[in-house]
Amino acid sequence: MNGVNGKYHQSLDGLAENPLRRTWRGNKQGTIELSPVPKFYNPYQEREWIKEHMAAAFRYWGKCGYGEGVSGHITVRDPVLPDHYWMNPFAEHFSTMTKSMLVLVGPDGYVSPHGAQLPINSSGFYIHSAIHKARPDVKAAAHCHSIHGKTWSAFGRPIDILTQDSCLFYDNLGVYQNFGGVVLAEQEGKNIADALGPKWKACILQNHGLLTLGDTVDEAVFLFGALDRLCQVQLLAESAEANGIRKSVISQEDAEFTAKTIQWWENVYVNFQPEYKLLLQETNGAFLK
Repeated sequence: MNGVNGKYHQSLDGLAENPLRRTWRGNKQGTIELSPVPKFYNPYQEREWIKEHMAAAFRYWGKCGYGEGVSGHITVRDPVLPDHYWMNPFAEHFSTMTKSMLVLVGPDGYVSPHGAQLPINSSGFYIHSAIHKARPDVKAAAHCHSIHGKTWSAFGRPIDILTQDSCLFYDNLGVYQNFGGVVLAEQEGKNIADALGPKWKACILQNHGLLTLGDTVDEAVFLFGALDRLCQVQLLAESAEANGIRKSVISQEDAEFTAKTIQWWENVYVNFQPEYKLLLQETNGAFLK
């Protein structure tokens, strides 16, 4: 640690190079290991794993109360047909989602014969197809109209880095400062993709809501929930500050230090696993059907 006038800043010196390895400990013998993101050598097996976690992601959204009519969609790139992506069917509640209900969308934007034969959300196609084209580095994208996210989006501002959790979005959050109506055109999808830039994994869509990306669907969905909760934190902090209580923003140095660990894609994936395991218990694995 180094300090100036009583202010201490941590350093990455001496810490594990892998950000995931910094966050947990086993025994001295090294026989206790944290389960990592699985590696697949068979794309068909990976496809099934993706669909299982995707169905769980929707069940999680249902528990969070994110349902808003037919709004909201998650897409994940297919490992068998990489120019296709999996998507939720139109007009089905998040809380009823199962693996067999997921739809495989082709590069032409239409339902392919390989998944459920159900309609999809047109706005979801325009937004997600543009993102998957612009960001081949990510596999999953998530968007819905959560209460706190869409409330804070009305300001067209990023969140402040107010808490440790906020550091998930330090230099990792764009703002699309426009609302062009319900997304029913290709150009609006491209505009949203542009607002994410080449590396950010989250975006606030003004007067609309939140959008997050991930290397896994688990990462995209955990980031979404985290950002929605942080929008609630921001709204509460703004209310307190309006009544004369000054808020304290985390310094750039400390935010950057924290971000270098907690933003790592494997760490964000691991953060969703408690929810996945709880859903397995609560539903007796119903979403796996």
